[in-house]
Amino acid sequence: MKKRWVYGLAGVALAVLLTALWLCRWEKKDGPQKRTSMRIGVLLYRGDDTFISTLRMALEKQAKEYEQESGIKVTLDIMDAKSSQNTQNSQVERLISLGCDALCVNIVDRSAASIIIDKAMAAGMPVVFFNREPVEEDMNRWEKLYYVGTDAKESAVLQGEILVDAYRKNPRILDRNGDGIVKYVLLEGETSHQDSLIRTEWSIQTLKDGNVPLEKLTGGIANWERSQASALMEQWLEEYPDQIELVICNNDDMALGAIDAIEREGIVGGSIKLVGIDGIPAGQEALKAGKLFGTVESDKEQYAKLIFDIASSLAKGKDAKEKADLEKEKYYWCPQRVLTQQKY
Repeated sequence: MKKRWVYGLAGVALAVLLTALWLCRWEKKDGPQKRTSMRIGVLLYRGDDTFISTLRMALEKQAKEYEQESGIKVTLDIMDAKSSQNTQNSQVERLISLGCDALCVNIVDRSAASIIIDKAMAAGMPVVFFNREPVEEDMNRWEKLYYVGTDAKESAVLQGEILVDAYRKNPRILDRNGDGIVKYVLLEGETSHQDSLIRTEWSIQTLKDGNVPLEKLTGGIANWERSQASALMEQWLEEYPDQIELVICNNDDMALGAIDAIEREGIVGGSIKLVGIDGIPAGQEALKAGKLFGTVESDKEQYAKLIFDIASSLAKGKDAKEKADLEKEKYYWCPQRVLTQQKY
């Protein structure tokens, strides 16, 4: 009698277990359980880059807002490659081992994207590249690769139009000595960065198309950095005393560095016109103070939102196209606008 009772109890337990397993399979088939958390890896080429730092803060804000709205806990694993592609490759391996649901990559060397893509494909982990665009051949290797950024040509054309509009309004705004030629110097970003090359080409071309008479005194690579730009500008002010009328900069940080050098020389603020790109907070403060003539701002909130929206959709196994109007089903270009002193 006792054995029958034990066998009966065991049979009931087995039946309950099988029923539970069947219900679990049924639930997964007809309606996946609600997700309670996600993990997204964020890889930065250099964390102390002002624009990237600003974008990082906006991305963290988006993650917090998403948590509050959805109830889904978001873990952002943010890593700084400190300008080393080898370091970033190792960081990708680390994030894959941590089981991230998606990667957001601000790549150090755009020509080295295939290494990261290989690792991500092997792990089945989707990637959202941002700010530094991999070459098209790499982007076309897998359907789970996306890019969020700004159109570098648009940035440059808008920067050039700031100066063209000013010259048409009053040539002496740029041509300080009235000799009929605007003498300028050029501060460029990294030689290998596509945005640097495109911004340089199209800002100058826009000025030429706008019939602004130009003479380039000199130019140099400042790698997007304020300190490097300041050192170059200090040197140029000594080499070309009272000749520089315009400083064209591939980004705001370099423009701020040039302003630092100008102020050290005791040159009256605003006598040399400077233009940048990015619209970082310090750049906008320089605009308000009359030190920076103009800049081009990308909508950083929208920029960060699209990076996060695409990554979070992919993390949940959803189609990224539900969150963004993608060009060629892979690319999203953030809106930009001109900022000048007249807007303050």
